[in-house]
Amino acid sequence: MDIQSSSADLSEMLAAGTKESHTKTEISQLGRDFYRGIVKKDILKKGIEALYFIYSAMEDELERNKDHPYIAPIYFPTELYRREALAKDLQYFYGADWESLISPSAATKLWVKRIHEVGKKDPGMLVAHCYVRYIGDLSGGHLLNNVAKKVLRLPSTGEGLKFYQFEGITSHKGFKQLYRSKLNEVDAEMETKMSIVEEANRAYGYSLKVIAELEEIGKSSKEEPVGLGHSHAGAIGDEAKCPFSAGTAGAGENANYVSHISNQLALAALVAVFAGFTAWYALRAP
Repeated sequence: MDIQSSSADLSEMLAAGTKESHTKTEISQLGRDFYRGIVKKDILKKGIEALYFIYSAMEDELERNKDHPYIAPIYFPTELYRREALAKDLQYFYGADWESLISPSAATKLWVKRIHEVGKKDPGMLVAHCYVRYIGDLSGGHLLNNVAKKVLRLPSTGEGLKFYQFEGITSHKGFKQLYRSKLNEVDAEMETKMSIVEEANRAYGYSLKVIAELEEIGKSSKEEPVGLGHSHAGAIGDEAKCPFSAGTAGAGENANYVSHISNQLALAALVAVFAGFTAWYALRAP
């Protein structure tokens, strides 16, 4: 699709311009294992660590650039910021000394470096990273929260899953509509909008590097998996909603939903890591 002719709205340009990133993304073994109830806590911890460093970088740069004309329309710290929630999850899994026990992986460092780079040199490109992360997290969070809670038998009070809890948002659907409209308020030239789309595809590339890294950890881990040891379709709804059942989805939006959730599950091996590296469907859906 020619995204320049499809729409001048940034939200539509991002949706059209990142579609290929979705179709190229195959369902990972990591996601398949999770859906089958095969969970390793060492992968879980590394995934949470990755998100903590990624969000810390994003939110540092958003604060630094919150008055930038492209950032100001999508600046929602109360509603969206995830660093504090991830810190609580890390404390739950690692204990009080969690900060001394974590470090960014090689793939995470690459993404963090890129976020700081654009934050300092070209702040408008942070819009792309916000698009890829936040709204995908918000879209898949409730579903993935239920799956993770069930497979890992986490407390019903929410410990270990704070990442999914957007306490500043009362209506996820309403907020996504608001965010889409705010993206379209970004008053940029077409060339700049194209650059934002390109940066969003770059962000998807970084997410795939994190996925690959987590999968390698899983292959080398000698830890026994934990979980229920069976499919969790019941935790997320009927088979048509299963993120690994592309054949059961309908055409158009339903198929896009499958792609959206599949890529989310791929990034995060478990718990807080299962969150949205894709926002394509999220910002197209009503």
